[in-house]
Amino acid sequence: MLLLANAEAWPGFPTTVEMLRSGADSLTAMVEGITKVEAEPRVRSVGYGGWPNMLGVMECDAGVMDGNTRQIGAVGAVPNTLPVAKLAHEVMKQLPHVMLTGEGARRFATETGFSVDDVLMADSKRVWWERLVKEMTPEQAAAFPDTPLAPLLKTITDPERVRDTTVWLSADTARGIHAATSTSGWAWKYPGRLGDSPIPGAGFYADSRYGAAACTHTGEMTIRCATSRTIVLAMKLGYSLGDAIKLAVDELNELTGGFLGGVVIHALDARGNHEVVNFQCEGEIRYWLWESSMPEPELRPARTA
Repeated sequence: MLLLANAEAWPGFPTTVEMLRSGADSLTAMVEGITKVEAEPRVRSVGYGGWPNMLGVMECDAGVMDGNTRQIGAVGAVPNTLPVAKLAHEVMKQLPHVMLTGEGARRFATETGFSVDDVLMADSKRVWWERLVKEMTPEQAAAFPDTPLAPLLKTITDPERVRDTTVWLSADTARGIHAATSTSGWAWKYPGRLGDSPIPGAGFYADSRYGAAACTHTGEMTIRCATSRTIVLAMKLGYSLGDAIKLAVDELNELTGGFLGGVVIHALDARGNHEVVNFQCEGEIRYWLWESSMPEPELRPARTA
């Protein structure tokens, strides 16, 4: 058994490890761990600790994938809902659809017994408005929210650019290989924006025959390259894990135009190997690893591409 997640997973990683030790279903165990991350205000990029969109509304995204069946559940731009990874899991289990977004996702949450949550932390609301008002004229501020938002995107950037969404991968020879993600998305994003976290093939992908991958940071880039699917497909075609990641990094490096930034790739193969690679992200990137032979999880540094 192998469990891999990025550094922001710390509030829930031990929970998942204990569930796996007791024989729990891998995907369910990851979702339970992510739920603790989503509720932790000190994680400033997922759930309650995250940042709102330009209108001051929290819109959360998540995705899960069963690598045995390649079934997927995903939700995007969900309002008033904290445990969105659980909601994505319910989409996978209960609906013929792969993805629900916005008010439709919230309706399904209500139908399946999820509470209506206050997901905007007071401090996040304060910082959001103080940053936004700096970019507006007095007339724009007085008219807000009835003022054009797109021009403001040119100057407002994510205050937590060095932070992550949360991505989790598990591999077990008996139970298969699976993936799960959750995020509050890019701070000050245009309302309705989806990053890569809920997009199968971009932010996550799992196939128990070959391996899995998940990405953090600049989702606009991994959507353009279908980075997670690229890595798993390359392994299907005979690439080693390292060569599959190199192919994906080369594709990211070929991008021109649009919004460009850093990406962190988390990946593992069906042979029990794993890699976490930092492509052009500032600062030290670390990740959590636990294998069944290890007494406790370890926080390790990522490799620089």
